[in-house]
Parts: sequence; structure tokens; C-alpha cells
Amino acid sequence: MARTIQDAKLDTRAARGRLEKRREPHWRSISEGMGIGYRKGAKGGTWIARHYTKEHGRRFCSLGTADDIADADGVNVLSFAQAQEKARQWFIERAMKDAGNIQSGPYSVSQALDDYLADYSQRGGKALKRTEYIIDAHIRPTFGETDIADLTSQKIKNWRNHLAKSPVRIRTGLGQDQKFSEAPEEEDDKRSRKSSTNRILTVLKAALNHALHEGKAASNAAWVSVKPYKGVDGAKIRHLSDDEAKRLVNTCDEDLREIVKGALLTGCRYGELAAMKVTDYAPEPEPGTLYIPETKSGKSRTVALTDEGQRFFDGVTAGKEAGELIFQKRKQVRISGGRKKGDDTPKEKMAPWGHGDQFRPLREACGRAKINPAIGFHVLRHTYGSRLAMNGVPMAVIAAQLGHEDTRMTEKHYAHLAPSYVADTVRAAFGDMGIVPKTNVKRITRKKNR
Repeated sequence: MARTIQDAKLDTRAARGRLEKRREPHWRSISEGMGIGYRKGAKGGTWIARHYTKEHGRRFCSLGTADDIADADGVNVLSFAQAQEKARQWFIERAMKDAGNIQSGPYSVSQALDDYLADYSQRGGKALKRTEYIIDAHIRPTFGETDIADLTSQKIKNWRNHLAKSPVRIRTGLGQDQKFSEAPEEEDDKRSRKSSTNRILTVLKAALNHALHEGKAASNAAWVSVKPYKGVDGAKIRHLSDDEAKRLVNTCDEDLREIVKGALLTGCRYGELAAMKVTDYAPEPEPGTLYIPETKSGKSRTVALTDEGQRFFDGVTAGKEAGELIFQKRKQVRISGGRKKGDDTPKEKMAPWGHGDQFRPLREACGRAKINPAIGFHVLRHTYGSRLAMNGVPMAVIAAQLGHEDTRMTEKHYAHLAPSYVADTVRAAFGDMGIVPKTNVKRITRKKNR
């Protein structure tokens, strides 16, 4: 870290108060060709940076108001140390632009987001649609037209804080005004909203960091100090009891019922089930398994089925062609060709489950099953993982079944449900140090006094 220069003439209000009022700033050199100045006026002073090279001569930059009267806020009112840091960032920007290493002219946040999405797609990012939604819904409306050079920490913090208090966007029909739920009031709702805000902030910072690495931003000072909310991403997940799962299955429409059963018996994601073909069931040489060719992480995995799971997949694959989708939904279409005008007969055909097709039917089924609040499809996956954990299945096995790259995510969500998981893990890993001799003494369990 660069050394912060201390100077008795500039570093305190009292020291600056003894300086004479004049048009020419009181200068202090930071390094060769670079300096910071303090111009004293009738009502406080201002900070100025000066940069000199033989090629470009002297150039100046107004940094902000000195904290002579108002306390420093790091944005408009600056302390001596803050002014020095802002000056250094300007010096870096000038040097990079002089060397042609960063884009000259305005470069908006919207351009940075587009460049980031293009790079993310080329790298094979698996959450491209979700990332595009986050950007279009939460980032572009606020920062899209802002030049990256005009971003400040305070602007980003204000946006982050406003987002955490805002109501959640809910599914809205095309061409309709966006609908929102009620603003979060319960503590759990506030925690969840802050957790979502953290994920949105991560996308913004990823795009801005990409711009920095590509030489299209001079510094990350505006966003590096904006931190996510702490303690809001705890492992608090919802899962259904066996009774709730049975009620839900019984109230689902026929097509939805099959894919819901598939999720409860495999822990697979909605997209994995929607793309599952008959040939993915019981591939050789591992009978009684499901093969998932591509997961969220980009890797394949094999899911072992229980006897109940095998019976279910035997039933839903019976009579279907090898390349046919296992899970499909009925779709009404109109077949034209009648002699009379308007004589179109509605017929049904089977169609793939598309993105979002499950939301409304599942919500309606939850209402009939008295499951309140209604769950999303991902809770079915959590139900599968939770049931394994509560029955003592090792975390590594659960991770393999769910397709987690390691056990960290599995332990975060399910370790607290596993009987004695922490105690058993500590005992197995720590072992015996050999500092306490083994004896035949047995502990006597004493009854508690009543």
C-alpha cells in the first residue's frame, strides 16, 4: 500500500486554519510530478490534484471539499488522507490513458454489462439467463446510463440499501406493468431480501471487475469498499414433511404430478427432469440409476434410485420410445380445416415442460394441499436432500446424489438435520492423541433428581 504522507500544514483542520487565504493552492508533493493542493477560501477550502509530465505539461483535477466545516463523507467532503487517495486514483487513470491502456471517452455501466455477458457466455456460464434477468431487472434501470468513471461508493451503497428494502418482483404477464409483493416486514423476509441483494451486488461487481481487467475502467475504488450484508446467507431452507409431500402429490394435476414425483424421488432440478429422456433411465452397466448428462456445474452425474424410485420410473417410461422425453405436459392446439368458418376443433398433444411452466400449476396445487406459503419447485429438491440427511446418509453421498462439486454446500444446507453429524465427524477425524491411558472404567449414568 502506498505511504500516506503526513504534513502539519494540511493534515488537520487546525493546521489548515493557520494558512493564509489565497488563490494559489498550498501544495504538497506526493511523488515526482504529482502533488496535492489545498486552496483556502473564505468559507473553508477545496482539494486539488496536480499531474505533470514533459509530454502533457501540467494537468489539474478538482477532488472535492475539504473537511474544514463539515465532517468527511468520503465522496464530496474529503479528509486529507481521502483526498490523497482520490488523487492517487486520478494519477493512475491519467497514466493508463496516456499509455493507451484504458478506453478514452465515456464507457457506461450498460456497456460493461453487455461485455461481461458476452464473456460469461463464451466461458460457458450455466446461469446466463438468470444473470441476464438480474441485470435487466435490477442493475440497468439504475446504473445503465452512468459512466463507470462517475460511479461512487455512496451511489452503489444507496442502491444496495434501497434494493434490500424493496418488495420482491413477482411473475407478470407480457405487456403488463410489473407486479410486486408486499415490502418485507418479518425478520425472515428481510433476511431473505438482503440475501438476494447480495447475489445481485455480486453480478454488478463481477461486471465492473471485468471492465477493470479489460482496461476500460481506471480503478475499482467505487465498488471495492461496498460489502455484502453479513449473516443473511445462513443455511435456512424449507423442506416438506412426508405428509405434506403426499398431500401435494395427490392434489397435482396428472402431468404435474409425474414431474413432482420425479423431483421428490431423485432430488433432480426442474431443468434436469424436463430434459430427461427414456435412455437416461437405467443405463448399462448400472441398473436402477438415472444418468444426468449435463448439470448446473457442467458435469454429468448418476443418481441411484430406491426401490420406490425404480418402480416409478418403470411406470413412466413404459411404452415410450428410447429418445422420448420422460416428462411431458398436455397442450391444447386447434386443428384448422373445417368447412365452416370458426370450425376449429381443440385437440391435445404432448409437449415438453418449458421454462416457467411449473410455477402457476405448482402454486395452485399447494393451495389445494393447504401448503402455505406455496413452495417453489426447488423445495422438492431440498426435501429429497433433507430426507437423506435425517436418515443418517453421509454428506459425501448426498453431495454425489445432488450433484454438488464437494460437500461444502451439502453441509451448509443439510448437516444440521443429520443425527450427530458434527460429533461423529469430529471423533472420526481427530482420532486418539495417546495422552490419556485406556482403562476399563465405565461411566455410570446417574438419574436426575426430580
